[in-house]
Amino acid sequence: MMQADSPVVYLVDDDDAVRDSLSLLLRSVGMNVKAFAHPSEFFEQFRGDELGCLVLDIRMPAISGLAVQERLVATGCRLPIIMITGHGDVAQCRRAFLSGAVDFLTKPIDEQVLIDSLQKAVRVCRDGQAARHQIDEAKARFNKLTPREREVCERVADGLINKRIAEDLGLSLRTVEAYRASGFEKLEVASVAELVRMKLLAD
Repeated sequence: MMQADSPVVYLVDDDDAVRDSLSLLLRSVGMNVKAFAHPSEFFEQFRGDELGCLVLDIRMPAISGLAVQERLVATGCRLPIIMITGHGDVAQCRRAFLSGAVDFLTKPIDEQVLIDSLQKAVRVCRDGQAARHQIDEAKARFNKLTPREREVCERVADGLINKRIAEDLGLSLRTVEAYRASGFEKLEVASVAELVRMKLLAD
């Protein structure tokens, strides 16, 4: 039985036989599949923040898979995409990879190759979500700082010593030390190295 938070494999292919056979294959190995005949149906149901990937036919009558991919990229969506086609060429393959596709498979699709590719795509998605969470967390912590705490901490991260910061900001050394200590506490960092990493994430 699949868990509610298991990765979702979106499958968009206008060929009923291909869509049904791939859906059956993926469900047989425990994958949570949502299959669509038309891209419009996919866009209606896609939430944008789910863990998973998209298996996308490159040639469809209403809108091509490449156009779907580029529309997703334009909205900032980072869902990993595996392109599938029965008529692939080098130009299409290059365009798909340049737009961020993680794989490009030609029909008839080798079952194990597809499963391996899906596992890779889910790892890419999971790693991306973890990285975005770290960035969001860093930004949230920096937003807790007062303007003075931010000024001091940013200068510390840039490699300035407390005395130089005090001179630059027209503050006493003791005041700078106090802002630095309170800033470190709010940012939940214990060293300059941790502060630098946090600032890089937030920027």
